[in-house]
Amino acid sequence: MSNIVFLPNGMEATQATYTEFPLQEFNENPLIQALPPLIDKQEIINKLMVLPLFKKEERNAASAYRLHMVNRLFQLFQPLPIHIEVWNMIHSLIIQGYLARNPFDKTYKQYLNATGKEIINRSFDINSRKNFRSTAGCGTLIGFSGMGKSTTVNRVLSNMPQVILHNEYRGQHYNQIQLVWLKLEAPSNSSLKSLCLQFFMKVDEILGSNNYRKHVSRNTSVDSMLPLISQLAHNIGLGLLIIDETQHIKQRGADQIMNFFVSLINSGINLAVIGTPGAYDLFGKELRITRRLTGNAEIIYNNMEYGNEFKLLMETMWQYQWTQKPTPYKEEFASLFYELTLGISDLVVKLFAYSQQVAIQTGKEEITIPLIKKVAKEKFRLLNPMLEAIRSGNPYKIAKYEDIRKLEVDSYVDNVDNKFKGENKRKQVVDTIVDKVNHPMESSKKKEKRNNAYVEGDLRFFLQQGLKDNKSPYDVLLENGFIDEMADWITEG
Repeated sequence: MSNIVFLPNGMEATQATYTEFPLQEFNENPLIQALPPLIDKQEIINKLMVLPLFKKEERNAASAYRLHMVNRLFQLFQPLPIHIEVWNMIHSLIIQGYLARNPFDKTYKQYLNATGKEIINRSFDINSRKNFRSTAGCGTLIGFSGMGKSTTVNRVLSNMPQVILHNEYRGQHYNQIQLVWLKLEAPSNSSLKSLCLQFFMKVDEILGSNNYRKHVSRNTSVDSMLPLISQLAHNIGLGLLIIDETQHIKQRGADQIMNFFVSLINSGINLAVIGTPGAYDLFGKELRITRRLTGNAEIIYNNMEYGNEFKLLMETMWQYQWTQKPTPYKEEFASLFYELTLGISDLVVKLFAYSQQVAIQTGKEEITIPLIKKVAKEKFRLLNPMLEAIRSGNPYKIAKYEDIRKLEVDSYVDNVDNKFKGENKRKQVVDTIVDKVNHPMESSKKKEKRNNAYVEGDLRFFLQQGLKDNKSPYDVLLENGFIDEMADWITEG
């Protein structure tokens, strides 16, 4: 018997059924027990996997129809290890956040009652923790544009009920509506008020409530809305608030929004933020605070490396050919696709779909290497400068496109097993370079007192070799790719 019910506004909800977990702390909280049971890796893959509809006989259909069939490729979702990480992060955040918010716990009920009285008396302080110890935290998903961050989160959320209705729990009357997750978009104008209004409107849209009309007017200030948001989130059992497109938040309003995020976490509301690398600098400082609450729930989602994961995507995708002369898969196709797309999954699928459509339209009915190259050249014309910047590894070129800034350090740092960890480490490297520029002879003498056998790949190795050849530090760094002749690429654009 289905446990799907419909709210008065027509939105779908799930009637609560309670799962017994192996963990005792889960079994005392209806908000946790009403969630789907935890599953292993293979089941996660099965739930995330989306394979497009396909029949070999469709290759005999008229070309006009096959052109549309090819568009089914955009539904393809091949789970990879990073997608399982995202699944586990979201489920962990929701469950851990609910631990301290047991509606039958005496301390939590006292906290909610005290908070309600303070809001009425206008003495509520969102930063005050009182006797309530939050178990909420923050998760981050930051990476390249086109890697499917939002798609991945949506796939995970689609396997979890958004609204759960409770009526009775262990023989006790328990009339509660539980909003498991809510997803908002960061306002492009960095306005905290816009974000607050979006919160009220989304909740009303899903639950059919009238919070916006009840609490918001033209003159309502942000300060007066914040305690209402916190109280409402607790009243509806909000498990996770997801903020997407956080790269839209600009410096002008970042501090106010980040303080709001941290205050929500302190009040017991879980948070997940999604964005491109353009958001990383804005959130870095505050996320160090929130990571102390939840551990390291940070997932970096760069473009794929050329390896088993990329080949798995290629092999899965390659099965779906609607051309009349299907091309057998070979690794040279994987190599070519990686060269043309640099492992950006959105571009991989688009290149395969566009190549099929061109093959069908031209009557060639076959995917070939020349055809793929031609399609990439024509279809990715606007993207080529960005792709060239990634290929070059040139930090100046990449800096022009904040959506593709890699968050790992450069390979030459990895070679000496010395990764940058914060500004102090960066300063040490910069100071080393400056010291060698200003005092090359003195630095050389100091080095002789120590072990002067540096490994190739170490910045000091190149500078040492340059001194022997009477080259300036600038010329050495330029020749070995540590800095760039900026005039060469500035004139290109």
